[in-house]
Amino acid sequence: MPVDRKDPHERARRLARLIVGDIVLYNQDKIAEGIKNDTLFQVLEKELEVGRKYYEKNVDPAVAAQADYFNLALVDILVKDRGNVESKIW
Repeated sequence: MPVDRKDPHERARRLARLIVGDIVLYNQDKIAEGIKNDTLFQVLEKELEVGRKYYEKNVDPAVAAQADYFNLALVDILVKDRGNVESKIW
């Protein structure tokens, strides 16, 4: 099934995944440290704030009110894929 690039929900989903993907790409050491010490969201606070603001600025408010694609992307990309990092949280 082809992706409808004009669908505002699909655009929001893709933007969220792109932003979080960039945060992950440029902050590997911080992410490992944050997971290991259970301080992930504290060590990435600035990056996540900037990313979220960019997301909110570029997503239709009606779409943002219906689904929080940014937080879904955080879980899918930032957290789920880090099960190999030694941590007391898992």
